[in-house]
Formats: sequence, C-alpha cells, structure tokens
Amino acid sequence: MARGVGPAPSFRAALQGQRVGLIAEVKRSSPSKGAINPGLDLARQVRAYEAGGAAAISVLTEPSRFGGSPADLVLARKSVALPLLKKDFHVEVSQILEAKALGASAALVIARAVPPARLKDLMSAGEDVALEILVEVRDERELDLALSLNASMIGVNNRNLETLEIDAETSLRLLPLIPRGVVAIAESGVKSAADVMRVAAAGADAVLVGSELSGASDPEAAVRSLTGVARTGGARKG
Repeated sequence: MARGVGPAPSFRAALQGQRVGLIAEVKRSSPSKGAINPGLDLARQVRAYEAGGAAAISVLTEPSRFGGSPADLVLARKSVALPLLKKDFHVEVSQILEAKALGASAALVIARAVPPARLKDLMSAGEDVALEILVEVRDERELDLALSLNASMIGVNNRNLETLEIDAETSLRLLPLIPRGVVAIAESGVKSAADVMRVAAAGADAVLVGSELSGASDPEAAVRSLTGVARTGGARKG
C-alpha cells in the first residue's frame, strides 16, 4: 500500500451515484495522439479533477507510450481522496499485486489481451487482494466471456487498439447488453456533454475520458462540463 494513506476507496461504489460518473484520466502522451501534455503536474491535475466533480481518476503508469510511472499513482493517491484506476496493460498476476501495493482501488484488464484462463486468474488475483478489476471488452464475444467470469465492472472501449480508430457505435451496441447489476463504463471518444448523454441513454453508469482532460487548459472546468448527466441505466435489463 502506498505510504501515508489509508485503505483505497471503492472504485465501483463511486460509479453508482445518481449521475453518470466521470473517470478522469491522467496521461502525458498516447500512441494515438502523441504528446498531449508532457509537462503535466500530476498532483495539480488530479486535484483539479477532484474539484471539478470527477468520481474517480485513471492513471497510466507506462513510461514509453504514455509518459507515466508508478510514482504517478503513488502521488495521485496522496493528493486526492478519489478512487484510482491503474489503467495499464495488465497481463501477469504480479502486476495486479503491484497495482494494489501502489494504492490503486482498481486495475484494468483487457479481455482480448490475455487468454480466457489468464483473464480468470487476473480477476481471481484481484479478488484475493481486494483490488477491483475492470474488464475491458470490444465485441459481443468478449462481453459474454466477461459476464461468464462474473465481472462486476465492464468497460466498452470504442477504440480499436490495433488500428487506434474510434467507432462510437461500439458502446451504443454493447452497453445495453450489460446487466444492470454490473457497472458499465464507456471508454474513448467522449468529448462533450452530448456524448455523455448519448452513452447514458445506452446504459452507461460512467465514462472514462483521457486526452480531452489531460490536454485541457482548465482541467477543473473541463471535468465540470462533463458531469451532471443523469444515470438511468438506459435500455439495460436485469
């Protein structure tokens, strides 16, 4: 656990309020955008996110493509009271244990990045150390797999990680298929309140926004502009 802080707050619980939760992401660069904000002051950034009304914060610690480091997660944990998502490419159980040790509340696991048996192992490892796992999917097969493994949080990524292209219809197609008892998150391509309303109507409990916020001149105002949309569950069943 990160030094000087108490137990990490629940990521899942933070996304179950009356409004669509905003997961505000910190990243200095990305493969799709290149440099976004290389000089980003992480402590100042996450405090602005918190002041703007973010429900949670996503931190990328990978250095070569995203300009991050494990120290970013530790600093974020010390700087704000919000739950943190370690949003890296987790493929080994040791990485799940590291996420917990750094102070994360949750860690991302991409369904297509690992075999089904490994996905199950990573989810089990998270359960063993009380680290919540967000399973990311991009098609119906991956969604079915995540549900079969009793995922409690599922993120639908509009971005094709092979081509880096965004198809906003992906979340609109898959979100209604996620049972209401599972927290559903729309990822990538959300830039405006209208985008938040669109995915909310499809059933999103939360949205994850990265580049738009990390590159904003006034991150607090940028976060505030994306909050306030009612969480309705859309067309989801169960």
